[in-house]
Amino acid sequence: MVPQRQIRAQYDSRTIVMYQAYAPAIADPSVRANRFVPPFSFGRMTWIKPSFLWLMHRSNWAQKSGQERVLAVRITREGWEEALAAGVLTTSDPAAVATAPVHVQWDPERSLRGAALNHYSIQVGVSRELIKRFNEEWLVDLSDVTAQARKAAALVRSGHAAQAQRLLPSERVYPVGREVAGRLRIDG
Repeated sequence: MVPQRQIRAQYDSRTIVMYQAYAPAIADPSVRANRFVPPFSFGRMTWIKPSFLWLMHRSNWAQKSGQERVLAVRITREGWEEALAAGVLTTSDPAAVATAPVHVQWDPERSLRGAALNHYSIQVGVSRELIKRFNEEWLVDLSDVTAQARKAAALVRSGHAAQAQRLLPSERVYPVGREVAGRLRIDG
């Protein structure tokens, strides 16, 4: 049985990959700059997600209006762990959530075909107080993976799920310290 709440991600010894979906007007200049640049908004929370399939569900495989471009956002593990350490569950006391620099929520993980699974995927909201550090210090690389997402979606639609599965990033359980795991309800 899969534990209910674990962070599953593509990562190496130094970095971890998050996924976000944007309109081309935001994605194009940001990918060129390898940093988020205007019209990206630095004045509001941005949500980062380590689960590729969850973002595919959310963006309808890069087909939803305003989410036509899928970006792989490689950040430092140090930055990710700093975000987790500052995180407050969105189901916590509303006063704590209102002042938290990072919001954390758990949503049902998704299958290749978009069905809700019996375990959860983490979503992390980085507040405007931290967004500049996220962009200037944590961000290592921005890459556009829209073509990969759309190719996988086309394979699923045409009945070639096994081929689509091979296009997905390899995600594995990300290790989290005991204190953070307990506070964010991450299963061991």
